[in-house]
Amino acid sequence: MDRRGLSAMNEDKLELIYENKLASAEDMQGFKLEGQAKLAFPNGRLRMENALDPALEQAANFVLWCPEPFPGDIQVEWEFWPLREPGLCMLFFAAAGLNGEDLFDSGLKPRAGQYEHYTQGDIRTLHLSYFRRKYADERGFHTVNLRKSRGFHLVAQGADPIPNVEDCQPPYRLKLNKRGASVRFSVNELSVLAWKDDGESYGPVLGGGKIGFRQMAPLIAEYASLKVYRLT
Repeated sequence: MDRRGLSAMNEDKLELIYENKLASAEDMQGFKLEGQAKLAFPNGRLRMENALDPALEQAANFVLWCPEPFPGDIQVEWEFWPLREPGLCMLFFAAAGLNGEDLFDSGLKPRAGQYEHYTQGDIRTLHLSYFRRKYADERGFHTVNLRKSRGFHLVAQGADPIPNVEDCQPPYRLKLNKRGASVRFSVNELSVLAWKDDGESYGPVLGGGKIGFRQMAPLIAEYASLKVYRLT
């Protein structure tokens, strides 16, 4: 992104509408887990780890959803500590049913952490893969991927500045900015990618919805200081 794009990201007027320290089990009330995972707070922040054998592949992965509905123009910020590889981390956002239903509507198909439930099911969402260390090609060349679903549409890609676990100096401050059709992502204020949806190539521009964190086994990571701002 050029300086004009970064400047625009910094000039957004922000109204804090949700804040969660993710520091204890009490902070997780209302969160919805799809799949099986171990949630703990050994360092006063949320640690997530798969509960099933990684040999089960997709069945060992999981998604943890924040229960709050969010508008279409938001900025999501959180702190991130990667602890063990291999694996992958992802943020879902603007997630809802294909016909605008709430993501947790009982009429939607069950979801259990398997990727096809989120790309080929009856929901629409944007999803950002920001710590991709699952497969050999991902570990050898680090990128951040932005995809749009329904479907598996890669719409933007950028270089991942976070090193391998042994060289990490966390926490990493992650920031996802969605204003209308435009999406931007940064790590420690370093711009990583930007994209504007044309509303035609992969369906209409997505509006409001839920946000959720996905992990692929056997990765272990910690999260803290989740904040969501309305862009005004």
